[in-house]
Amino acid sequence: MKVLSFLPLLLRRPCLRPAWLSSALIRATALELAILAGHALIYPSGLTPERRTPTPPQDTGADTGGVTRPADTTALPIPADDRPPVVLLHGFIDNRSVFVLLRRSLARHGWHHLESLNYSPLTCDIRTAAELLDRHVEEICARTGHREIDIVGHSLGGLIARYYVQRLGGDRRVRTLVTLGTPHGGTAAAPLAGGHPIVRQMRSGSALIEELRRPAPGCRTRFISFWSELDRVILPVETACVDHPDLDAVNVRVTGIGHLALPVHPAVASAIRQALESDGTAIGTPGTASVA
Repeated sequence: MKVLSFLPLLLRRPCLRPAWLSSALIRATALELAILAGHALIYPSGLTPERRTPTPPQDTGADTGGVTRPADTTALPIPADDRPPVVLLHGFIDNRSVFVLLRRSLARHGWHHLESLNYSPLTCDIRTAAELLDRHVEEICARTGHREIDIVGHSLGGLIARYYVQRLGGDRRVRTLVTLGTPHGGTAAAPLAGGHPIVRQMRSGSALIEELRRPAPGCRTRFISFWSELDRVILPVETACVDHPDLDAVNVRVTGIGHLALPVHPAVASAIRQALESDGTAIGTPGTASVA
């Protein structure tokens, strides 16, 4: 397991002093409230699934008996410079609208296949959501002709994607999994929401968290986990790190922002782009860092 710190230009500080940390927490909390208010305005726009242009079925000359089958992924032409599709997976009681800014950033920098998956807010099991993700990924691969994809998951979305990769064989499809404030080791936050089955699954020591601790030899997916020192949803904050001996994982420390800012902050978006373009070693340098 490697641990890196992300240092955006012009925002470096020599050290984290308690006084600065207190003022940073106040600023981060104010930013979280502003993001929450803004997200509440655009939340309805993400309630419906995104529209996709279906890929016309290929004429293979064979009689299919009137049954339309997915196109053979080996037969679809892919430009040499075409990047793998990126699937954006939202967090608990959220929807695809949380990725409006990140999606725009990726599109501006050359990503042509950007997909969002809305799982139902009534979903009560991470395993069920991971199975839905499995079917969604297969449909994307059939439609685009790509054999591999990348996933960016915020909070619970990252945990769903990890379960798919690690326990359902998704590593055959997922090249890179980027997680933002995901409770890989469980979280002690939101005790009053413990009645919801998914919240219980996200708790430290839950059966699902322990299942993810099991051996995963030969897992082919790269894991890049962004965690914030000012995250008030993931407690303790270090549980947002991927800590597993069988996984190729890079943990990136982000300071100065909180949980809700991770999928919308431009500095984090820049680091995500670097992560998807590289082997993970170019997204930060050792030391203390700030993105605010």
